[in-house]
Amino acid sequence: MALRNHWLAALVLFVAMAVLHSWPLASNPSGLARLDNHDAELNTWTIAWVAHALPTNPLRLFEAPIFHPEQHSLAFSEHMFVPSLLGAPLLWAGASPVLVYNLLIILGFALSGFSMWWVMVRWTGSHWAALVAGLAYAFNAHGLTRFVHLQALHVEFFPLVLYAFDRVLAERRRQDVVLLAGAFVLQALCSNYLLVFTTYALIACAIVRWNELRPIRPLLISGLIVVLLLAPFLWPYYQVDQEHGLARSVDVVTQYNAGWRDYLVTGGRLHYAWWSHTFYEGRTALFPGLTVSVLAMIALVAGRGRGRARVRMACATAVVGAAFSLGTALPGYQALHDWLPLLSGLRNVARWGWLVLAGAAILAGFGVAALERQRRPVWTGVSFALCMLITVEAIRTPVGYTPVRPIPAIYDRLVGQLVVVAEFPFYSGASVSQNGPYVLANTRYFRPLLNGYSGFHPESFMERGRALGAFPGERALAELEDASVTHVLVHVNAFRSLSGDAALHAIDTAPSLEFITEEDGIRLYRFRVP
Repeated sequence: MALRNHWLAALVLFVAMAVLHSWPLASNPSGLARLDNHDAELNTWTIAWVAHALPTNPLRLFEAPIFHPEQHSLAFSEHMFVPSLLGAPLLWAGASPVLVYNLLIILGFALSGFSMWWVMVRWTGSHWAALVAGLAYAFNAHGLTRFVHLQALHVEFFPLVLYAFDRVLAERRRQDVVLLAGAFVLQALCSNYLLVFTTYALIACAIVRWNELRPIRPLLISGLIVVLLLAPFLWPYYQVDQEHGLARSVDVVTQYNAGWRDYLVTGGRLHYAWWSHTFYEGRTALFPGLTVSVLAMIALVAGRGRGRARVRMACATAVVGAAFSLGTALPGYQALHDWLPLLSGLRNVARWGWLVLAGAAILAGFGVAALERQRRPVWTGVSFALCMLITVEAIRTPVGYTPVRPIPAIYDRLVGQLVVVAEFPFYSGASVSQNGPYVLANTRYFRPLLNGYSGFHPESFMERGRALGAFPGERALAELEDASVTHVLVHVNAFRSLSGDAALHAIDTAPSLEFITEEDGIRLYRFRVP
């Protein structure tokens, strides 16, 4: 009962901290969001689409409606299966995608901290050490600057992967093998980036514990389970890669290299205002915090017994993250990019730095445990102070959300209809992200949409965009016919601004476009081939 009470207290605490670090989101979770960023619009659409597809046609999950008529369009970006599954019951109950996305932000922070707490209690025997590690892990500089990327906030299974790996090496029990495979699969199904990060973190951990790997059969069994469970989710990415080429070139990767300055950047208001802003170059935030750094250094010199092997695992995790975050600045990276599995699929290599923060959080927990063994009489006060310091260093509230604008009511006319939709202006090329509002509006009706925004845009889509840029010219109308479009939405002010009054007038005189209605500055047309 006492252990259960500790679990409940820890979970409640991490939920409260998640609310604090994301404030004022909890004050109006359906009315505030980061939808000013098009990535947030895409990710909100993703969780809604997965929840929609699972009960209706799960075998066609990756045949998402955006980018019509492209195949496997969900595989153009992250599928976010596990976060979507967590939010699905609320979506099925009628909650808005924006509300669910925001609640999943809070849940991701809370579960990540709780998961690390759970593991570190078992590794150190100290609730204070576990609390410090959980706070440092869940509410780090990287996560607190990525509210628009829900998948980056759901890292709750990574600590369980390391825990299970350690258990497999120590006990080689069947349940530990299953836990390792299950935790790995769940983390991989949160994010493709996290799939790659977790894979190479485990390889690094295996290297520093190579003398404990034999017999290797339990690890091979776990790996086989992982491959079998992930194969249905990875196959569409393979198909897209074969058709369009998902691999990122070294030239593209170079634009996202992390440097030493990024490890001094944090969004925490204390450090950012004081000194950290001078190091920010627009890439990412990877500063562990002064308190966490000091505690991690203590762990490096104070580890003992079985804890020493786990300290080595944390160090290996941090080292592999730091090395790969340098991208093409790392000597030999081009060869690694060409030959190591999965590496060529990553564009933003600076995100590897998250592993540094994860490793530092674990080390900080071991540092607290080492101090606790020396200073028991005053330890409660010291531990509380450490938790406060970590929180004060990290906090960046109030977070700058924007008011949620409701999806225009005109989209309700498409609900339940067998339609294929194109929206204008049709953005492609450098402006492709401006399709984000169209993608978000697709959550209202989930029918094929020619427009799209994602982490990858096939050349066939770009060619289609160039043709549709001349709308309502003959080439554009022919493209609509080829794509079996039935309805066209024109955002009047935006279209006039880009194409002019003459083009706007030409829409109304085109024989193949039948005006239906106009609401909120959006015109709906039926497209018919003359």
